[in-house]
Amino acid sequence: MPRFRRSVSSLRRKAARRILLASVVFFAAYLGASVWFVRHPKAWRDAKKESWPRFAAAALEYLGSPARDLSDAFGLTGEDATASATRPAPAGRIDFAGLPVRRGAPAPDDIQILRRGDFAIGWSPSLKHPVWCAYHVPAEPAYEAGARPNFRKDPAVKSSPPSSAYARSGYDRGHMVPNYAIATRFGPASQGKTFLTTNISPQSPGLNRGVWRDVEHRIAEFWTRRWGEIWVVVGAISNGQETLSGTDVNVPESFYQIAVAQSGGEIRAVAVLFDQGVEWRAWPTDYIVSIDEIEKLSGLDFFTGLDPETERVLEAAVPTRLWPVGFVDAFRQLLSHNE
Repeated sequence: MPRFRRSVSSLRRKAARRILLASVVFFAAYLGASVWFVRHPKAWRDAKKESWPRFAAAALEYLGSPARDLSDAFGLTGEDATASATRPAPAGRIDFAGLPVRRGAPAPDDIQILRRGDFAIGWSPSLKHPVWCAYHVPAEPAYEAGARPNFRKDPAVKSSPPSSAYARSGYDRGHMVPNYAIATRFGPASQGKTFLTTNISPQSPGLNRGVWRDVEHRIAEFWTRRWGEIWVVVGAISNGQETLSGTDVNVPESFYQIAVAQSGGEIRAVAVLFDQGVEWRAWPTDYIVSIDEIEKLSGLDFFTGLDPETERVLEAAVPTRLWPVGFVDAFRQLLSHNE
């Protein structure tokens, strides 16, 4: 009887090991298929969601997106857009290589440059929101992020709308220059300037509270630790006539963020473009584009202070990942995704 029990116990252990091994093999295959799936362009994946069983595509994307994000953050996968630097980094300056320049429509012809000390705004009196904003984020925080001030009309700009123009509109008061990055680097006085309505634009809640905030947080919290000071240009692209109900505040169709860093003799850049309908839990890697594409869509020219060849190389490239970070920050970044 004891021998029989030992035999049964041995069979159970063998079965358990085989089940465990099969589970590991299945999970590894599933993980590999998930990463393969999300490495395809978003348009391709969206088409597969329509033709494949819904649960199958959704399951692949659910696991593949965070796996890709972590692998990219480790620097194991993906490529960056880089170019050789021909001059030292402009440490401490608002702009990396000149403020954006209007080249034509859809950028309005009434852009006024508002200089706010630690950032600059390309304000449009006709649209009643910024067309572009430029700011820089030094590597080390110098302040704690204080309490959020209230939004208010810009007393220095007559055409700025009251904060109440956004009330019950269905749109958020979307920061262009972010509160957190400015508050932690430059303190309460500069933070307060980010809450003037000359620095906000109508953004859908899914965009403002999701992927837009995700990129802002990566820049200020994780990327600066790996790459040092970062220069950012953000903006809104408006092609239509939609306005906030009962006001003349234009509602843009899409928004972009462009980040640039210089480490040693290399310049690194990444650009993302989001429309108002982006899902709250979207992953920003799915929305990487070239700077050239944003120039074409916005009617603006960026980084005109670079030498022509460096500008051409940097702006034509389409990275396949967001920037790598340190080992611990890779996990922190993943955990903070749309938290």
